[in-house]
Amino acid sequence: MIVRRPSIEHVYLCTEFVDFRKQISGLSIYVEAVLNMNPFDPNLFIFCNKRRSHIKALYWDSNGFALWQKALAKDKFKWPRRCTTATLTVTEEELLWLLDGLDILKMKPHQPLNFNTVF
Repeated sequence: MIVRRPSIEHVYLCTEFVDFRKQISGLSIYVEAVLNMNPFDPNLFIFCNKRRSHIKALYWDSNGFALWQKALAKDKFKWPRRCTTATLTVTEEELLWLLDGLDILKMKPHQPLNFNTVF
């Protein structure tokens, strides 16, 4: 099966746990009503259940919503906690780290350095 990769501008993690009985309609309404964001914008919205064993990703794909889900057979996702905002903006790379089981808030890359000369 071939899946088209959507054009995504931002990846938003919903910091509050979501009832996973919600499907496309419920999650898109949640994005609009609770997160105060436009679910039709080219963004990826990521949700986690309270047990942190499942993740759902919602996005608008030009003519309809698409919903993707990952369920862990064992273990739990390292979902960000103690956030003061309803969403946390992450990079696609950080999302992949999260899906691999890494704690993205504890991972800090080397800071980029900008020099004008080698002397």
